[in-house]
Amino acid sequence: MNRSVNSSRHQVRSPSGQSGGTSALAVALLSSAVFGLSGSFAKSLLDTGWTSTSAVAVRMGGAALVLLVPALIALHGRWHQVRENWKTILAFGFIGVAGCQFFYFNAVARLSVGVALLLEFLAPVLMVLWIWASTQRRPGGKTIGGALAAVTGLVLVLDITGEVRVDPVGVLWGLAAAVCLAIYFFITARQNDSLPPLVLATGGMLVGAVTMLLLGATGVLPTGFNTDDVVLAGVVTSWWVPLAGLVLLSTVLAYVTGIVAARRLGSRVASFVSLTEVLFAVLWAWLLLSELPRPIQLVGGALIVLGVVLVRADKRAGLPGELPDDPAPTP
Repeated sequence: MNRSVNSSRHQVRSPSGQSGGTSALAVALLSSAVFGLSGSFAKSLLDTGWTSTSAVAVRMGGAALVLLVPALIALHGRWHQVRENWKTILAFGFIGVAGCQFFYFNAVARLSVGVALLLEFLAPVLMVLWIWASTQRRPGGKTIGGALAAVTGLVLVLDITGEVRVDPVGVLWGLAAAVCLAIYFFITARQNDSLPPLVLATGGMLVGAVTMLLLGATGVLPTGFNTDDVVLAGVVTSWWVPLAGLVLLSTVLAYVTGIVAARRLGSRVASFVSLTEVLFAVLWAWLLLSELPRPIQLVGGALIVLGVVLVRADKRAGLPGELPDDPAPTP
């Protein structure tokens, strides 16, 4: 699940050559592809008895340990940057990591991976609606059209009149993930950009992992895991395979490639490319879990993606910082 770390002052534009732009686009697509794997990996574990609390804690804790040394190298002893940005690190950990991931994994446990991620991708639309309501400033035509397209798509994704009813609790979890992601975008837009994005991501993961562990240890949230085999792509495999994929591919590799791509492409282009995460998530769920949304849900998903594209394309939408720059919750 794609997440973002705002670091516009660290952004480095790629050379204007076609080869440089093509390679940057390839890196961005790789980031979306591995981010899209998180829902399938997580669902294979949740189906065997893992709880969302445990899955988030292990995912983020393991990724933080892997990225700790590179983050310390990037920090280069400038600990004052951590002190100056500790509120942003906590906000990223609580909301961008713990909150988004926990809500998304709970949605995945009750819905298809594609539907759960589409619900979370409503975050930019929710942001525009909040800005509209709080400022009383009417957004531009693209934004209004995008919001209408996204809401229409949401109705189709829920497939209210269909024979197979969508779990309403799962829908609430997915919308909670969208709200959490929207709040996170607002918070990170106000941060001090002096902190290297890799340090912010690693610190946020540590905060998120510790948060989940504390909530689980105190009994506030349920915990549980087991070592039963899982089924991926019709093949029975060990439990550690999706867990390793969740940590190394969908988190470590996804965050690093996302940061590289966003620095070379720029925030607006990278944010559009990140929308392909939905397509990859649906593809992976089909290949690994034999799970595919119904045709009407696919049409609704296309409308949601179109709506988000229109909102992001409208510079008058009022989104803070044109949405953060460096992709990194997402699921």
